[in-house]
Amino acid sequence: MRYNRLGRTGLFVSELCLGTMTFGGDGMWTAMGQVDQAGANALVRRALDAGINFIDTANVYSNGWSERITGQALRDLDISRSEVVIATKALGPMGQGVNDRGASRYHLLAQIDASLERLQLDHVDLYQIHGWDAATPLEETLRALDDIVRSGRARYIGVSNWAAWQIVKALGIAENRGWERFASLQAYYSVAGRDLERDIVPMLGSEGLGLMVWSPLAGGFLSGKYTRESEGEGRRASFDFPPIDKERGYDVIAIMREIAGRHGATVPQVALAWLLARPAVSSVILGAKRIDQLEDNLGAADLVLSPEELARLDGGAPLVPEYPGWMIERQSEYRSGAMAGEAPRR
Repeated sequence: MRYNRLGRTGLFVSELCLGTMTFGGDGMWTAMGQVDQAGANALVRRALDAGINFIDTANVYSNGWSERITGQALRDLDISRSEVVIATKALGPMGQGVNDRGASRYHLLAQIDASLERLQLDHVDLYQIHGWDAATPLEETLRALDDIVRSGRARYIGVSNWAAWQIVKALGIAENRGWERFASLQAYYSVAGRDLERDIVPMLGSEGLGLMVWSPLAGGFLSGKYTRESEGEGRRASFDFPPIDKERGYDVIAIMREIAGRHGATVPQVALAWLLARPAVSSVILGAKRIDQLEDNLGAADLVLSPEELARLDGGAPLVPEYPGWMIERQSEYRSGAMAGEAPRR
């Protein structure tokens, strides 16, 4: 297991992170998993034994039950607080009231306390905004997050599912006001879904943010069990998320099967290893319902793909050029050569 800095902080997190969306199975989250306390304890124990020091949850997962089960697992297993980096998130509805949701000061200050109570902790290491709230001014959200860090209830802050321009705007406001800045972004990324490479990945490098990847297997699509012939079966038959171009996905799965066979590995391990080789990625979140699933995913940490194999996967599901990206690339050619020490073209 390798450990990476989270953005430009001094915090090191394991390249694989244990996600807990499968814990609890309440409400809409039943489709994700229904792992009970005993099952969660086993998953957490195996993850920590494998070198994972990073656990991600959210208040909205199973309506709070994921946090409760996660916190109890740490207690049941007698895990020292210094052994783990705990991340949670807030934004989604946690009640029926009009203010029981969003990124307002009102909601965030209430939810950090509720999350800490469920987790049985006095602080979380990373507190993340779970999505964009168009109703709340950025200044209000950022000031509330700054107060949460200053109070000691969180060590760092992050964001999830924001556009590049939204993150950069928030970073500018935080820098101008002297407030805590985002350390990381949690976003969807997979070999079958590379949209964030257009704007978000360059922004992360420019601004020094870490990247936590959710749904690295594209909602199970890259698990190896889906083929064109099995269309309409499995979890994605009733919960087809995240959306992907399936035809391109099947093409890249065929390449992954070939690479997996060469290494004596599995298709999910190849999908995860591709992500672990991306320079922007700090940690890849694993969501498992069973120990055998987790065991298979953990094997990705030992799988090293060759440059040729990575290039084949990149070519199997290439990012479709979009404006202004293709225009920027074209207009940058004459300066790229100068930066490489080439003589100017006449």
